[in-house]
Amino acid sequence: MLVPSPCESIGSPLASISRIRILGSLLLSALLLALGSGAVSADEPAPPVKVLVTYHSLSGNTERMAEAVADGVKSVPGADVLLKRVGKVTADDLFSADAVVVGSPVYWSNMSGEVKTFFDNWQFKFGVFPDFKMKNKIGAAFATGGQVSSGKEVTMLTILAAMLGNQMIVVSGGGAFGASATTEGDSPGIDNQELADAKLLGKRVAEVAVRFKAGSIK
Repeated sequence: MLVPSPCESIGSPLASISRIRILGSLLLSALLLALGSGAVSADEPAPPVKVLVTYHSLSGNTERMAEAVADGVKSVPGADVLLKRVGKVTADDLFSADAVVVGSPVYWSNMSGEVKTFFDNWQFKFGVFPDFKMKNKIGAAFATGGQVSSGKEVTMLTILAAMLGNQMIVVSGGGAFGASATTEGDSPGIDNQELADAKLLGKRVAEVAVRFKAGSIK
């Protein structure tokens, strides 16, 4: 209990100043305690985002594009990448990722059967529904096809459609719908520009994932 000194009556200016000082000290102490009890200090780095780059490849062309996408992810500070074939991806790989980039060769103007099975496994093997366990993760696509008009855009759009059906946030990069490469005819294999486009896709996915995760933490 505070007792005013003889020269400080309850209603005197000195008593008022004393009470203000005490109140200010209490407020400052409460503020410092609140700041000190935070789970993450402002000086601590945010946890890295995890980007899963997964693909199907027989000839090796889609695999080369996947490696370039992974290189793009690695170029972004605060981003880690996991590169795996679709048949090797586990439930933990999928659900622990902040972003998923899926690549496929064009089979009859669409994604390959292995990539379609991968998406089917999201439910039949991993059980993403009804909780929408992939919701708000970043998604993107890339594709390789023999000819210029072999169905690469359709392949990427079907990949993105599967992601949208899971309430993911899809982005593009390296092209209007994602990165792609023509591997036959006048453009055999994967050229440097196509690899650069794949790298740009990986870089943009990682940048968006980092910004989205940072905003979610705040």
